[in-house]
Amino acid sequence: MQTNEDGSITIGVGLISVGWMGQLHSRAYSNLRYAYPDLKLRPRLVHAADPAPARATEAREVLGYERASADYQDVLNDPEVDVVSICAPNFLHAEIGIAAAKAGKHFWIEKPVGRGEAETRAVAEAAAESGVVSSIGFNYRHAPAIEYLRELVAEGKLGRITNVRGQMFADYSADPRGALSWRFVRGLAGTGVLGDLMGHLVDLVQYTLGPIAEVTAVTSTVYSERPELPMGTGTHFAVIEDGVMKPVENEDYAGMLVRLADDAAAAGAVGTLEASRVAVGPRASYGIEVYGTAGSAHWDFERLNELHVSGGLGAEYPGYARVMAHAGMGDFSRFQPGAGTSMGYDDLKVIEAKKFLQAVLGREQLNSNIQDALSAAQVITAAERSAEGRTWEASTAVAGTTAATRHESHTES
Repeated sequence: MQTNEDGSITIGVGLISVGWMGQLHSRAYSNLRYAYPDLKLRPRLVHAADPAPARATEAREVLGYERASADYQDVLNDPEVDVVSICAPNFLHAEIGIAAAKAGKHFWIEKPVGRGEAETRAVAEAAAESGVVSSIGFNYRHAPAIEYLRELVAEGKLGRITNVRGQMFADYSADPRGALSWRFVRGLAGTGVLGDLMGHLVDLVQYTLGPIAEVTAVTSTVYSERPELPMGTGTHFAVIEDGVMKPVENEDYAGMLVRLADDAAAAGAVGTLEASRVAVGPRASYGIEVYGTAGSAHWDFERLNELHVSGGLGAEYPGYARVMAHAGMGDFSRFQPGAGTSMGYDDLKVIEAKKFLQAVLGREQLNSNIQDALSAAQVITAAERSAEGRTWEASTAVAGTTAATRHESHTES
């Protein structure tokens, strides 16, 4: 890192894997100077790694990295790289995350960090030992409407929170001819929709309401076979006609009942969470509904810039009011001048990049971190045990998370 004459700070960026998410991280870094000029952050795209030659070329010629390699270790060994984005397939996350920590590189890693609790814990321990800053790709929590929902809960505006409903429904695997990519192979992906989608939902609940203490779960595999997709070709959105059928090794659907911890901002609340990758109809219906004794609110990612809020029984007009994202919510004003002009998914990643680099510089610590990832992984692993044994399972408290806790809130009975 380098402090320039004008007071700005240049930060050397490395990227591992130049797929869609790697491209998105790169654009997020580049857009920081426009969305947050006052922070004087100047990310410098230094070194990208991808084993596919075409993607390595793209990193240099399109994204603007100064150099590119086939081996991710070249990025980690580059002395001009201060921070690294880890956007490789899920089964490589833990390996690369541990390597980045040992190399002393602060890292921004996509979820899930590991294939379950054990791998995630190993990354957390490596990061703690090396003293590096971590940030996790829990992008939905950065939506201005979600930040506002967290405030409503903390300030007691909804009263005592009684229950929560959440869903992460997508249709990317609804077609039975959908390719059997690595996401359906347990040795590569670990869990199926539990790690892929439910992890995001668990983070939303914990960020807005507080830690989940207990779960009981059920899972199902809707399509037991799919046509094989050779590694490195196509995506998990591909549809294959007359392909060689191979077994699906993890779940397509997961449902959970949850109880929140005693120190949660919504202590005593219970809820239901569902995730599916085979739902016919929803494209990206990722949402949360929060119910309290004085009101309720619900949000859906497909309507990113809206929060529906009910003032409760004493309201002049019963039912829900649509509250549009505006300058008073989260970082909305950094991207749009006023309500009705919408933010998008990419903007959430710019916010995420900002929070990551602020933490790296020792400023505000508002980023999701490896402890948040470990807490979510514990809940997911507990859910997997529960589904297998048909039991209630506990998830122990994790120190150092950004979960909404009672001492930070002003919730009234």
